[in-house]
Amino acid sequence: MNIHEYQAKTLLKDYGAPVADGRVADTPQEAAAIARELGGQTFVGKAQIHAGGRGKGGGIKLVKTLQELHAEADRMLGKPLITPQTGPKGRTVRRVYVVKDTTIARELYLSLLVDRGSGRVAFVASTEGGVDIEAVANTPEKIATLTVDPASGLSAFHARIIASALKLEGPLAKQCEKLVTSLYRLFVEKDASLIEINPLVVTKEGNLLCLDAKIAFDDNALFRHKDIAALRDLGEEDPAEVEASQLGLSYVKLDGSIGCMVNGAGLAMATMDIIKLHGAEPANFLDVGGGASKERVTEAFKIILSDPHVKGVLVNIFGGIMRCDTIAEGIIAAAREMRITVPLVVRLEGTNVELGKKMLRESGLSIIPADDLDDAAKKVVAAVKAAA
Repeated sequence: MNIHEYQAKTLLKDYGAPVADGRVADTPQEAAAIARELGGQTFVGKAQIHAGGRGKGGGIKLVKTLQELHAEADRMLGKPLITPQTGPKGRTVRRVYVVKDTTIARELYLSLLVDRGSGRVAFVASTEGGVDIEAVANTPEKIATLTVDPASGLSAFHARIIASALKLEGPLAKQCEKLVTSLYRLFVEKDASLIEINPLVVTKEGNLLCLDAKIAFDDNALFRHKDIAALRDLGEEDPAEVEASQLGLSYVKLDGSIGCMVNGAGLAMATMDIIKLHGAEPANFLDVGGGASKERVTEAFKIILSDPHVKGVLVNIFGGIMRCDTIAEGIIAAAREMRITVPLVVRLEGTNVELGKKMLRESGLSIIPADDLDDAAKKVVAAVKAAA
């Protein structure tokens, strides 16, 4: 689960990390009023959406008067902001974060994430922070990575190594050590999956400041953190993905034309890959889980077919815990209820597979059976092309 920058800054402040004064506004008038209360000469208006690259899309603006801030907030609010991470449609801006401007001497990069290879929390640090951080990947010698053993936890030497990697000395090194401790504690205590400070700046006054922040959390741990779950902004998520999560389905909308309903994440990835291999694009990732009921399968179909770009559906189920006859029941119920008009290809294997196939054959519906995954992908791609 992602949260907005202003929410991330509040969490950082609660854990003792240095952030600039700022507040979030819903209207241009409120933005100007916040700036007036903050005081100072210059301010930054920052569009709040769940996507990076806001500065490149015009979503971060430095202003020198309240009138300029009002105008910029009015330009952003209620309008789509297109960045390299939003796609061509962009994301609608519903809030603007107003902060005091900061005098910057250096821009750095610091993040924490889960290193799947080692099973540890990893710090990633670079002296090359800022809007073009992606380009630093081309110069790996400028990136330092340090993992923390969960058994022993964070130690002072970890913080000193990171300070050294960022070329921070004296008082700045001490500030860095305190920041590293705060970020690690936040990451572990709140079950985060990512904390990214970009840029982490050295101000001209000689202080460290988290100028921008992105935090994501492990969805599977949200039941332990009601305060974090309350920060979820459903307006930033695809409505179909929200509905799927409420039904216990793992669904991610994609840009293709072939809807996929599969049980098991690995099988779902393989299904999407083989669709691409045969010259088409998947419209979604959808994992109904290992123990889905007929009702859940029916709801999964509804979600897939709610996407107007879907021109065909491929069902690929391996019946283990989930029986093939249960899947067949759900498919038949959904096809009849929704009057499916796009090609529907079904590949079943596993428990009660013959019974499931028999039910599909005798349903009287236009369901195309497939023998294996490759056969299923070929048939759905061919059927969609023929229908077009």
